[in-house]
Amino acid sequence: MIIAIVFALVALLAAITLVGDRAIARAYPPSGRFIDVNGHWLHIVELDARTEPAAGDPPVVLLHGASGNLEDMRIALGNQLARRHRVVLLDRPGHGWSGPSPGSGSPARQAAIVGDLLDHLGVDRAIIVAHSFAGTIATALALDAPERVAGLVLLAPVLHPWSTGISRYYNAAAAPFLGPLFTWTVALPAGVALMKRMVALVFAPQDMPTGYTRRASIPHILRPRNFLANARAVAGLHAFVTAQAPRYASITAPTVIITGDRDTVVSPKVHAQALAATLPHSKLILLEGVGHMPHHVATGTVVAAVEQLTAAARKPGWSVAPVSAP
Repeated sequence: MIIAIVFALVALLAAITLVGDRAIARAYPPSGRFIDVNGHWLHIVELDARTEPAAGDPPVVLLHGASGNLEDMRIALGNQLARRHRVVLLDRPGHGWSGPSPGSGSPARQAAIVGDLLDHLGVDRAIIVAHSFAGTIATALALDAPERVAGLVLLAPVLHPWSTGISRYYNAAAAPFLGPLFTWTVALPAGVALMKRMVALVFAPQDMPTGYTRRASIPHILRPRNFLANARAVAGLHAFVTAQAPRYASITAPTVIITGDRDTVVSPKVHAQALAATLPHSKLILLEGVGHMPHHVATGTVVAAVEQLTAAARKPGWSVAPVSAP
C-alpha cells in the first residue's frame, strides 16, 4: 500500500512538472535566434542601436550567472549598452533556450564555446561582461584565448574556492540517479513555491525590481533540462576554480571587478578582492551597501567601466594598463 502511494505521488509530481515545463516554454518564448556553434545549439540576441558605429570598437558580450538566462543581462545592461556598442547576449549552454550538451557545463568548455561563437559572428575580440558564475567563464577565456579578450568587467564574480558549500537543491539535482528523479518531480513545484523568496535573497539588501522574475524569464530555470544542467555546472564549480585560481596572475586583459560589500551569495573578500590583489591590470570597485546584483543596482558604474575599456582598446598600440574606477 505504501509503495503504491509513493508511486502515485511520484507520477503526480512528474505530471505536474511536465505540464509546468510546457507552460513555462509557452509563457517565455525565445526572443532571439538559434545558431549551431560546432554542435552546440545556442540561443543568442544581438543588439545595436548605434547611428554612427565607431570603427575598431570591440563588441560587448554579456554573460549571465547561474540559474539565469540572457534576459537578466539584457534588462539590466543590454539595451543601454546597445546605444553605443554592438552587444551580444547568449543563453549559456543548458540555460534559457540554449540546449545542453555533454561537457558543456564546464566553465572552460563554455569559454571555448564563447570563442567559437565569436568566430561564427566574425568578431576578433570583445569586452566580456560576466556576472557571478560566469566570472569563471570570462577568466577562463582570458587565460586560454587572451587574444579574444579586449577587457573584462566582472560583476560579483565566483573565482576562488570557498568553504560554505552549495545549496541542497544543487546537490540533490546533481546526484547520478536521484538527480533526474528529483528534477522531474520535486524541483519545479517546489521552485514555484520558493522562487519569490529566493530571488529576493539574491537582490538583498536591495528590493527585487517590480516584475523582475517575469521580465528576466527566471521561471526557465525550473524547466527540468535547465535545472539539471545548472545544478551539475554549479556542483562542479568548486573543483574548477580550485584548479584555475593559481593561473589568474597571468591574465593580461585590463579588468574591472565590481562587487557589493553586502553580497551574501558570493563573498567579496574570497572572490573579488582576492582577484584584485592578484591581477596587476585590474581595478576593484566595492559598492557600499550593495548585494549580489550590481548590474541592476549600479548600472551606471558598469556602463562606465565598459566605456573605459572601449576607450583603451581604441588606442593605437593598445596594451594592458591599470584601469581607474569611474
